[in-house]
Amino acid sequence: MTDLTITDVSEKYHLKPDTLRYYERIGLIPAVPRKKNGNRYYNEGLQKWIEMIVCLRHSGITVEALVDYVKLIEQGDSTLQAREDLLKEQLALLETKKKNLNFPL
Repeated sequence: MTDLTITDVSEKYHLKPDTLRYYERIGLIPAVPRKKNGNRYYNEGLQKWIEMIVCLRHSGITVEALVDYVKLIEQGDSTLQAREDLLKEQLALLETKKKNLNFPL
């Protein structure tokens, strides 16, 4: 995987460049390095990070919950249980939403 520009990443993950900048600003993705020309370049690690964020967002997890999750990741392996608990809580919320959506059917 090669370094990609913000335009490339936005096309790859179907996100607006402003969304990527917002995610960086609120700490959902780590600071993106810039080249001498000032443009952001997303390396393989950042691309995988964005993939995780996109996947979790598509699962219905709120930005606020994701910010909490990212903070736990940054604290290291001592937070594995807390991360698992957060994801289980989000799964339970999704299952409740699914049940409520299926009820009228």
